[in-house]
Parts: sequence; structure tokens; C-alpha cells
Amino acid sequence: MTATVETWDESALVTAAQRGSIDAFNELILHYQIQVYNLAYHIMHDPAAADDATQEAFISAYGALKHFRGGSFRAWLLRIVSNACYDELRRHKRRPKISWEDFGDMDEEANPHLVDPGARPEESMQQTELRKALERALAKLPEHHRTAIVLVDSLGLSYEEAAEAMGVALGTVKSRLARARGEMQALLQEEQELLPTRYRL
Repeated sequence: MTATVETWDESALVTAAQRGSIDAFNELILHYQIQVYNLAYHIMHDPAAADDATQEAFISAYGALKHFRGGSFRAWLLRIVSNACYDELRRHKRRPKISWEDFGDMDEEANPHLVDPGARPEESMQQTELRKALERALAKLPEHHRTAIVLVDSLGLSYEEAAEAMGVALGTVKSRLARARGEMQALLQEEQELLPTRYRL
């Protein structure tokens, strides 16, 4: 069973995969593998570790597919990979490293339409400065606030999907996200002199 952009039907693919279709499961994996890897890399900040976590998540997802009861398959996958990453960090007592800049670069590589080939050197430098400032601010956030802002503002999940991915109530996601955005704004304003002029108060 194959799917194209025009015929993409996630529910049908999930149902087929639950009935044993490897092709359907592969279609689901191909559709979401970039987002899953991006989240793993964002948490682990190590390509090899992110790749291992991604593969482990897909294997776990296949084994647990019969337990999937609907909702957002993407959020379900992202919850599996985030759990795998944090389990690995806890096993090795490693602190996750944050790099908003690298995360953004990966998004652009995966999505060429996000790249502006006509950007002037000055604009590119300002974007780099802003990303570095975001990286520093993001690294200072509490883990659950950081996760919320990454899922919603970086990966583009809805509040409902983020709630599924984090395993918390919808209101909790909204609260964490509001606090995370407020904290980010306050942290960024602490270093206004390092921000591009248009981002200063």
C-alpha cells in the first residue's frame, strides 16, 4: 500500500499497519521520520545517539502499534522517541544539550522552501545572532517548559498533539507554553544589545 501527497490517509495506513501491513507502516515512518529524528537530535544533540533513538522508537512503535487507540499518530510517535531519549539520558546521567541553531539548520535542510537563497549577508548574520540568542535562552528553561516550546513552536504540533506527546492535560501544555514564551522573552531582553535591532524593545 502506498500513499502520495494527494492520497495520504493516515487513519487508513494505521489501520492497515495494525493488520500487519509492513508497507503501510513504512509509509507512516517515511512520512514522519524527519520530525522524529529532529526531536531526538534536539534532545540528545548527538547525531549517532539521535539515530539510535529514532531507530529504537520505530521498533518500539511497531511492537506497540496494536495498542494505539487513535488520536494523532505523529504525537504518539514523538512521545515514544522523547521517552526513549530521556530514558537514555537518565541511564547515562547525561544532561541534554540544546542547540536551537542546529535544530533550525536541520529544518531548513529537510525543507528547502524554508531557505531564502536571496538573503543578504547582513540578514544572514542577524538570523545567526538571533538563533544563538534563542539557543542560550532555551537552554535556561526548565525541561518541561523547553519541551513544550519545542513541540509547538519548532515542530508545529497543535496544543492537543503536544499534550499527547508529553502525556499531560491540554491545560498543562497551554500553561507550560505560556510560561516558556514569557521566560524566553524575559531572557532575550536581558541581552538586548546582542539582538538584531528589530528584535529589541
